[in-house]
Amino acid sequence: MERARALHLPGERALDLPELIRGRRSVRRMRSDPIPPEVVEAVLEAAAWAPSPHGTQPWRFVVITEPARKEQLAQAMADTWVRQLALDGEAPERIAQRVAGSQRRLREAPVLLLFCLFLGDLDRYPDSERQAAEEIMAIQSLGAAVQNALLMSYRLGLDTGWMCAPLFCPATVRQVLGLPEELIPHALVTLGYAAADPQRRPRRPLAELIVRWE
Repeated sequence: MERARALHLPGERALDLPELIRGRRSVRRMRSDPIPPEVVEAVLEAAAWAPSPHGTQPWRFVVITEPARKEQLAQAMADTWVRQLALDGEAPERIAQRVAGSQRRLREAPVLLLFCLFLGDLDRYPDSERQAAEEIMAIQSLGAAVQNALLMSYRLGLDTGWMCAPLFCPATVRQVLGLPEELIPHALVTLGYAAADPQRRPRRPLAELIVRWE
């Protein structure tokens, strides 16, 4: 975390961990202010410290800042989503509205962080059951890496939005970005400064979430 300690940003939030966890929010409208590369590196360094199976760090990161590339990605994923929403029976007007909102998020954010799953260093088993469990562990650790990135971003005065769209069109994302087959796109995180405060959804009381305590 050396990069984060060296940064002194005007908007950084000097909060303790519980405050960071509760304060982090999912923002859909970002300002166009550029993000310094060292800030992006600090966010990704935090992600890289997430726990992982056997210490393999089964994730790889892609940073997207070029407007033309963001536009290309937004359009390609939108084409896939339109087809999928039509299969779900969504009305054309509703499809257009949802797709436009998603594309706007990708265009407006100054930085997009793509989190890809990489299974090449995992242990190999002769049976499918244990191999599936190994891959699930990797996916869980990728989620931990994303959470680290979200919390560090908030600590540094930024905001984020976690988008799962790449899960529904991984081949499309790989093609647009020229990624190798062994990288499996899982999550897009929009990174920037909030243009508007989001309306936060209420959280369930802890008593509803603890199903057993013995």
